[in-house]
Amino acid sequence: MRTLATLDQVVDLLTEHGDHLFVRWSQGPDADEGRHSRDGLTGVRLPGLSANPLAVEPWWGDRSLRLWVARRLHDYRHLQHKRGPGVRPWVLIGKEAGRGPDNEPLVECREPLAWIGDDALAECEELVAAHAREWGPLDREGPAQSRG
Repeated sequence: MRTLATLDQVVDLLTEHGDHLFVRWSQGPDADEGRHSRDGLTGVRLPGLSANPLAVEPWWGDRSLRLWVARRLHDYRHLQHKRGPGVRPWVLIGKEAGRGPDNEPLVECREPLAWIGDDALAECEELVAAHAREWGPLDREGPAQSRG
């Protein structure tokens, strides 16, 4: 599987494939093949793999697609460390098979497309950091907060 070395390459892939693209943080499609995610609390087998959509939501409006992708990758970067060694993000074409306990999409992988490289992830961090004053913090480990 190829590696997307830049944020622009990830954006190009989204432009090409549209709403059926998802990002999965795991050891990769070979490790995930034929498997399903499990609910971390109960251990229940879920009807697909936990993944995050790259599809642009209508509320994003005419804002930058590049910034959208950077935000989507930034939001879940903690999974790389939380899930252990060898975990990294990869892009797949998928079909939603349900929703998980955190309301995340559970996806049937139709086609693995590419790894997302460290340089692309670093670009995402830089772009999100450049907007941090406008947006505020995003703390996935801290207490739940709502901006209403």
